[in-house]
Amino acid sequence: MTTNSFSPYIHFTREEWRQLRASTPLSLSEAEVKQLQGINEHLSLDEISDIYLPLSRLLNLYVEATQELYKATSTFLGSKAGKVPYVIGIAGSVAVGKSTTARILQALLSQWPNTPKVDLVTTDGFLYPNRILEQRGLMKRKGFPESYDIRKLIRFLADVKSGRTKAVAPVYSHLAYDIVPDEFQVVEQPDIVIVEGLNVLQTASADASSAKGPRVYVSDFFDFSLYVDAKESDITQWYVDRFKILRNTAFKNPLSYFHRYSSLTDEESSQTALQIWFDINAVNLRENILPTKTRAQLILEKGSNHLVSSIKLRKI
Repeated sequence: MTTNSFSPYIHFTREEWRQLRASTPLSLSEAEVKQLQGINEHLSLDEISDIYLPLSRLLNLYVEATQELYKATSTFLGSKAGKVPYVIGIAGSVAVGKSTTARILQALLSQWPNTPKVDLVTTDGFLYPNRILEQRGLMKRKGFPESYDIRKLIRFLADVKSGRTKAVAPVYSHLAYDIVPDEFQVVEQPDIVIVEGLNVLQTASADASSAKGPRVYVSDFFDFSLYVDAKESDITQWYVDRFKILRNTAFKNPLSYFHRYSSLTDEESSQTALQIWFDINAVNLRENILPTKTRAQLILEKGSNHLVSSIKLRKI
């Protein structure tokens, strides 16, 4: 464990972090772990034990403390406060593995006795529909801050955090590359809500210039936030590898928005993926995503093998 007086973070090596698991039991089987991993990732029980079990233990301690705080407030007010979910935000680049991190945490946290119900919501559902993006000339800016309906996302989080019985989120289809009409995810007072997305730690939006009154950001609703990090060169390679796998799987489906890429050769796939990466995703990473990293309370740093090599935890 390394503490630099000029850094807001405590730095842990993988081995140091692994020791913080204490006696937390591993409740997932190898088969379950396989179901959680993303495309082009190779999760192992060791990765779960060394990295994610200590993280789930830390988060459980935070959740317990927050629940006790709500009870104390209720006692002071002489009333029974409604159930308020603990909200965790997960940010990071395209292809860095943040969706996998979210799924792992959902599975592990739901095993703790005080948080049996854990919901996972991705911000993809809050992208504007393609017809609106096309009208605004934003199809090539999909994933950039201006491509999201931030007001709708904030309304959803406000409903969640105010303890409403139901909060409704739109559903996104990666096959159709668009919002699914008349389909919604209903969140009904879970113990924890995990919100995963590219720009969830941002403090500015496309609506900034027209906003009136106090500014509200997505991250204002988070009780805890983490950022999944890696070198850009590694993420670029992971993106290319993932694109080539999808070319031979999901893109083969005639209903896929990217079906036109299914007949590309290996070389053409690499060139196409690199062009998309450098024209769109790399720009978004450098301009909008990476600058939010230091706003996270915890940073998972990955090596070229897709495994977490070190962890940074913000000092309290």
